[in-house]
Amino acid sequence: MSQLSEHACTQAAEVLLTRRQLNQAGEVLKSEYRPTNLEDALAIQNKTVQLSHQHVAGWKCLLPLNDQHMVVAPILKNTIQRGDNCLVQASVLSTQQTLIEPEIAFVLGADLPAREQPYSVKEIDAAVSTCHLALELLQVRYAENADLSFYDKLADCLVNQGIFVGPEITQQQAYLASEMTINMTQMSAQSLPETMSFAGKHPNQLPQQPLYWLINFMRERGVSFYQGETIITGSYAGAIMLNIGQTTIEYQGLGKYDVLFQSL
Repeated sequence: MSQLSEHACTQAAEVLLTRRQLNQAGEVLKSEYRPTNLEDALAIQNKTVQLSHQHVAGWKCLLPLNDQHMVVAPILKNTIQRGDNCLVQASVLSTQQTLIEPEIAFVLGADLPAREQPYSVKEIDAAVSTCHLALELLQVRYAENADLSFYDKLADCLVNQGIFVGPEITQQQAYLASEMTINMTQMSAQSLPETMSFAGKHPNQLPQQPLYWLINFMRERGVSFYQGETIITGSYAGAIMLNIGQTTIEYQGLGKYDVLFQSL
């Protein structure tokens, strides 16, 4: 149970939601409503969702770092995008750049209601309808020199701005996607194509592993998952700063697509 009062959680969520909406970065939260443990951070996450007046339409996760460091955050409905264009918040460091992470997304085709007994791997696999190449869109909402704890970051949904859902791949391809080269090509200042290459490696070896953990961790907390929710499970190359503009992204052996980043 959170040690923060509901009022304190509301104050924290209001600050973080304002930063999200205005694309601003600030110092750590005031001590009277700053999270100091897992339950505080998750309570602030929940309050942020409530104050946003949006539904949760997705999640980000990784396998836990330890018993108190759970990597999980809800993703708001209007921040999940598809198509040829992707609206992004510019980096607080450069108005011409934005931060992304290359990931794989799992879209549920069936509900997984909260229940007492754990969901099996087979049940979760059956609930996944499609798998996609995807980008987590990032937004830094704490000042660069802020002395952050893990719970500060967790309360703020782990710098999530949203998800861009790219082309579909097969479930078998997704479930075997441990390592691959990732190429990102943009036009240089001289109007020539410039490619960055990354030795992509999933932080939990396989992208479905955090998915299994997430469903059952949140199930124990009374959280249900619904058809259409989109779940991302970890970056293959960390956070990458890209220029806002036309970009070609290739996961070698899995697929390639073009997306036009545009500032919000």
